[in-house]
Amino acid sequence: MRRRALAALCLTAALLVGCADTSGGTAAPTAGAGYQAGDGSFTVWKEGERGAPVEITGTDLAGNAVDSSTWRGKPAVVNFWYASCPPCRAEAPDLKALAEEFTDVPFLGINPRDDKAAASAFDDTFAIPYPTVLDPQATLVAAMQGKVPLQAMPTTLVLDAQGRVYGRILGRIDPKVLRGLIEDAKAESA
Repeated sequence: MRRRALAALCLTAALLVGCADTSGGTAAPTAGAGYQAGDGSFTVWKEGERGAPVEITGTDLAGNAVDSSTWRGKPAVVNFWYASCPPCRAEAPDLKALAEEFTDVPFLGINPRDDKAAASAFDDTFAIPYPTVLDPQATLVAAMQGKVPLQAMPTTLVLDAQGRVYGRILGRIDPKVLRGLIEDAKAESA
């Protein structure tokens, strides 16, 4: 009995030593480390808090040029996603339906993680009716620092008619919430 207890104690001690940081460095604090939950929460910025217009340029999966400045005068929707992201897959049919409902509102997908084959397969699987731009260096994500946290994929932005971030949804969209943000941004620009 004592041998088993001693063996269990030794095993526990060995496991704890195996988990210890023996590099001599000090671990950086991780609490709050910039993480934002992808829980479907949304934020709307007041007119004076929106900052400068978002500049998105690139080439979509079909080889067409994309330039967000051509959207000025109307709201737009920008969705950051990647193919193996479960909430991205879950929200794809809702985004498709909303893009088909709001034909006067440009929609764009931005994919910072996948190659062209994976992104194209996703778009084909879900019959996505709007373009996707690959962002392998995450330069478009970085350009939206403070609005699009890399830790929360998917993230969806609604831009106002001037191209500024009007609203943001972290995580899987609720189609009612996104519809409301689009309608409110449209009403503001009318």
